[in-house]
Amino acid sequence: MLEILNKHQFKFFILLAAFAVLNVAVWRNLVLIEPAENLQINFLNVGQGDSSLIILPGGVKLLIDGGRPDKRALEELAEVLPPNDRYLDLVLATHNDADHLGGLVEVLKRYEIGAFLYNGRDDSNLAHFTEAMAITAEKNIPIISLEQGDKIKYKESLGSVLWPTPSALAQKSTNEGSVVLKLTSNEVTSLFAGDISSKTEKLIANLAGLTDILKIPHHGSKYSSSAEFLNILRPRLAVVEVGKNSYGHPTAEVLNRLAQIGSSLYRTDLDGRVTAKVLDGKLQIFKEN
Repeated sequence: MLEILNKHQFKFFILLAAFAVLNVAVWRNLVLIEPAENLQINFLNVGQGDSSLIILPGGVKLLIDGGRPDKRALEELAEVLPPNDRYLDLVLATHNDADHLGGLVEVLKRYEIGAFLYNGRDDSNLAHFTEAMAITAEKNIPIISLEQGDKIKYKESLGSVLWPTPSALAQKSTNEGSVVLKLTSNEVTSLFAGDISSKTEKLIANLAGLTDILKIPHHGSKYSSSAEFLNILRPRLAVVEVGKNSYGHPTAEVLNRLAQIGSSLYRTDLDGRVTAKVLDGKLQIFKEN
């Protein structure tokens, strides 16, 4: 059973595992797949935006962000998932900016979703946010807001929400209210840090601790991935989700900091879709290009 444990409410027992098992059982007869036995993280190539599909041991699927308001996330999901697989257990929008939530609108339309997770911030002034909320209501998709201290648990995999706090959500900057998720699965620790800046990195670095895989914050902005943050996490693998942009992402400052700590760097603008898998007890990396 997949559990979402909210520190301010009673336990949410989301019966998503049953759906996942049913999904696998149905499609096994059609495409002869087996339930995933090992962790797989797909950093999707959606251009200048974030989107990561995590498949946990046991087959539960978590999609974090969907890139910009286009269909690139849909196209990437079609490349990764079996034909006609139209079910995602959890969809998480780290925050409501267009390059994170925008592409999830099409995903919400086309896929059956077990639950929609976000930071709880009301950005009704944003058209893509309003549309996403309307779709979840129309399709009766459960909506759960996350904050620091919440947990997502499935079998031996544990996701810990390190951020945001209520005060972070009250800030003008939407980036600083990003959901930051630490995932431990198959003895691999991964951190998905949304678009937080070095200001927030200081507050969560010690909570994150040593990290095997880091989704680089804010597409490699010079205001994120501080030396202090990286020296605490010391990621073996760093992935920049980025496309053609006018911001200079990823910046030379960030690339130099990653080189100094010896991280293996991948970036979706050069490498295409990047996939991390645990195979035979080892973390292995595959790239599209």
